[in-house]
Amino acid sequence: MTRNAALPEPAPGRRWRLTPPQLLALVYALGILLGAALLHLPGVQRPGAALNSIDLLFTATSAICITGLTVADTGEAFTRFGQVLIILLVQIGGLGILTFGTVFAFMTGRRVNFTERQHLVAQLNALDVGSVLGLVRTILLYTFVTEALGAALLALRFVPQFGWGEGLYQAAFHAVSAYNNGGFVVLSGGLAPYAQDPLVCLTLAGLVILGGLGFLVQLNVVAHLRNRRRSRLLVYSKLTLLTTAVLLTLGTLVLLGLEWNNPSTLARLSAPGKLLAAFFQSMTPRSAGFSTVNIEGLQTASLFTLIGLMYIGAGSGSTGGGIKTSTLAILVGSAWNMVRGRGELILFERRVMNDNLVRAGAITTLYTLLVATAFFAMLATNPKLGFTHLLFETVSAAATVGLSMNTTHKLNDAGLLILTALMYLGRIGPLTFAVAFNLRPTRSRWVKYPPEHDILVG
Repeated sequence: MTRNAALPEPAPGRRWRLTPPQLLALVYALGILLGAALLHLPGVQRPGAALNSIDLLFTATSAICITGLTVADTGEAFTRFGQVLIILLVQIGGLGILTFGTVFAFMTGRRVNFTERQHLVAQLNALDVGSVLGLVRTILLYTFVTEALGAALLALRFVPQFGWGEGLYQAAFHAVSAYNNGGFVVLSGGLAPYAQDPLVCLTLAGLVILGGLGFLVQLNVVAHLRNRRRSRLLVYSKLTLLTTAVLLTLGTLVLLGLEWNNPSTLARLSAPGKLLAAFFQSMTPRSAGFSTVNIEGLQTASLFTLIGLMYIGAGSGSTGGGIKTSTLAILVGSAWNMVRGRGELILFERRVMNDNLVRAGAITTLYTLLVATAFFAMLATNPKLGFTHLLFETVSAAATVGLSMNTTHKLNDAGLLILTALMYLGRIGPLTFAVAFNLRPTRSRWVKYPPEHDILVG
């Protein structure tokens, strides 16, 4: 055995300094509690809504964790003041509370130190600690410009329909909700009346897809388009774009084939409307939570498809949840490599490090265990609800999607609390949470043991 030098002991006075994962978990928890407190303010609920504290905690968690699951119709249960609070929580949750903290530091002139830069790296999945502050400024500008453009497009439909004041409000609310993958809707009747409206559906879909790709992919693509020689597309960007395109295409084709003649979903629509609705519903499970068709009326095979898409989720460092598209790509690539007898995973002429393979496996394992445990708890606490309904609801919460088979309002308090915890863990990530609360780091000595080749796997 080979023994390396002992790790240095922590410096005096820094023993309780939070690590980036711990800070991330703590700040989101505090954000949820603050959001729940704000939703208790007078004038937030409409008369007769009667949402209790657990309902409001659930709503605040759904907003901060950009999920979109609701125990009541957002437009009917909350006043305009309450709706504005919810969409502000969605915006904060989408950009990241730590990003807003950095903006506050800029405004007050306080210098951001290296430790805080590390915290931002954990939040944004940035590649270079030295460029994080410039990255945050770019992200804020890019986000607000994108949301403004989306709102302007939606206003072309909503202003003629509702008038200037209400139309602009509806456009701004749903642009923010879409780009942050929030899934909250305040339109009377939801998005179903717009199932065949290309302007509304494609604008929302574009915002959702951009938010689901992640900030780094968006900025990398923009930089590459502006100057192809100086800024190349990262392997991660290529991987995310390719996986996203494949999932969108496969999801659209599967839903189109399964639901074409289903009277509860696509049968009543025209042929172009069916294609648009199938594409939109293939896009939303990535983490958006919007729906233009009756989710409860989908075929069982279609529901299985949506569950799979929700489980995969969006891109790393994005506003979406799930195991992430890059994780799926690495796992599939590793399996294909093993079938072909290759020793290393090569993607786009680049070798994928073993650490990434281990991390992908760990994330998938922890995420699957989290979903399975929560699903068992949901079955135990809500035995009268159907197996498929609870599975769909559980995966939707864990992946911070927000789609529902009209089940959320039927859950008891225990079920709502389980989903509340699940949305929180889904937002910060089960691996981040596990690392954050690993309170027993090894500080004595590293020990390198001889390898073992006789363990059977598979």
